[in-house]
Amino acid sequence: MGQVSIGRKLFLTVISLFIIFAVLFTVFQQTREKKYKIDMLNMRLQNYNLRMDEALQYIGNHSEQTLSDYVSRHKVPGLRVTLIHPDGTVFFDNDRKDYSHIHNHGNRDEVREAIRDGSGFDINRASNTLHGNYFYSATYFRNDSIIIRSALPYNNDLSQILQIDQHYLWFTLLVTILLVVVLYRFVQRLGSNITKLRIFARRADHNESLETKDLVDFPSDELGEISEHIIKIYKRLQKTKEEQHVLKRQLTQNIAHELKTPVSSILGYLETIIENPNITPAQKDQFLERCYAQSKRLASLLRDISTLNRLDDAPDMMDFEMVDISMLISNISKEVALQLTDRKMNLVCDIPNDIIINGNQSMVYSIFRNLTDNAIEYAGEETTIVIRCQKQDDRYDFSFSDNGVGVGNEHLGRLFERFYRVDKGRSRKLGGTGLGLAIVKNAVLLHGGTISAYNNADGGLIFEFSLKE
Repeated sequence: MGQVSIGRKLFLTVISLFIIFAVLFTVFQQTREKKYKIDMLNMRLQNYNLRMDEALQYIGNHSEQTLSDYVSRHKVPGLRVTLIHPDGTVFFDNDRKDYSHIHNHGNRDEVREAIRDGSGFDINRASNTLHGNYFYSATYFRNDSIIIRSALPYNNDLSQILQIDQHYLWFTLLVTILLVVVLYRFVQRLGSNITKLRIFARRADHNESLETKDLVDFPSDELGEISEHIIKIYKRLQKTKEEQHVLKRQLTQNIAHELKTPVSSILGYLETIIENPNITPAQKDQFLERCYAQSKRLASLLRDISTLNRLDDAPDMMDFEMVDISMLISNISKEVALQLTDRKMNLVCDIPNDIIINGNQSMVYSIFRNLTDNAIEYAGEETTIVIRCQKQDDRYDFSFSDNGVGVGNEHLGRLFERFYRVDKGRSRKLGGTGLGLAIVKNAVLLHGGTISAYNNADGGLIFEFSLKE
């Protein structure tokens, strides 16, 4: 047996509930309407009884002739009028005159109810006297000690009067049919969307193609819009995954390429030393110095790769503490003082002395150290590096600039890419890993900030970035 769809379940549930409600409400309405009609008929007969008693009080006697004259003057088609003593004895009936043969009426329901409550009625009860079905309505007049009972035969005319109005039934049936049609169309559209989502889920689970028309043309309702958005989000995630795979392949290739250069150099120098035992000590020392330099570059490259991996894979595991930016920059100035002197460069630190943020000491150090090293290596000799800072709400905005050679505008958008170099040959010659600015960007993002690079109008390069307190 096939699985019942959610749309069909919804359709059957709603329709069942509505039909149950309609049946119950119809029964209630019919019962209420019938009761209303019975009450109106009873009120009509009770009114007749009341007028008859008032007339008899005015006339002043209850003789057979007087009662017969009154009934004949106020004739109602088919009406039967009976007067009864409180003990149940009948002393007048307009249809039957042999009172000695009429059974005592004290046990009749309408009579007992009238004696108890003042009035009573009985519907469609067979008459033992006239052998027919009647609608009885009795009224007990205590002051006169009589019970006046009027009755109408329960024939086709009375049955039609008490009959339920069939228009309501037809109206209920029409509303039910309309609801079935509307709900069916709604459920059909719902089922169409769910079917498309099911197709999408099955194909996504089996890595099948999703570029099909039946997954694109959704009905223009909320569920259709949500379904379409889910598929678009999935496709964007798939595209992002593919881009990430491409980036990982490129990154792996770049890492392999970057590692290949120092490793090949080290191997070449060592092979030369091993295969040529007669080389002079000076040449041997020169080769060993070059091996050492390449080893330092290799260690620096591995350290930078490790740093980027930590930033990518486990940023939440970084320990944060209060970092004194002013003291950190002062320490970096002392560390690079010799390099600045050799290149005849100046470092101007125009920042307050009380800049303290909640951050990772090592990563914040990497930001300022990499920017400083980058400026020393590429800005050019006899240039000036300027560091400025302004407080903005809950963050600090930094400006790191130099008046050096700058870079071409076509390179500005890619400066923070991993292994990207403006001048590849010159960068490797200077020992750069190509990861310094990538580390800077990721470290800034780790501290809730942003970073961008511009060419200075007066020459040189400006890095503007922010760090949260």
